[in-house]
Amino acid sequence: MRVSFTARHYKPSPRLKDYALNEVKKLEKIFDGIINCNIVLDYQKEIQITEINVTVHGQLLTVVEKTEDVYKSIDSAVNKMERQLKRYKEKKMPQHVEKEIVK
Repeated sequence: MRVSFTARHYKPSPRLKDYALNEVKKLEKIFDGIINCNIVLDYQKEIQITEINVTVHGQLLTVVEKTEDVYKSIDSAVNKMERQLKRYKEKKMPQHVEKEIVK
C-alpha cells in the first residue's frame, strides 16, 4: 500500500504526520487489497478536517471527518474507513457456501 500525506493551510508536526500514517497502516489488517491511500488534513476556521481516500481494485473509497481536534478527526475517519472496507470486502469477495445436494 502506498500512502501519501498532504496538509493544507498549515505545516503539521512530525508527530502528527507519524500518528496519521500509523493509524492508516492499520487499515491493511482489515483488507490487504488496498493499492493507494491518500491522507489530506485541512484547517478551516478552527475546524480540523481529515479526508482519507483509499483506492481498492479500481474503486475509490472516501471518508471526510470534521472535528475541533485533529487527532479525534483522524481516529474517526479511520474508524469510518474500516467500516467501509469491511462492507466492501463482504460485498465483493464471494462467500463460499456449500450447498447440500438433495438426491
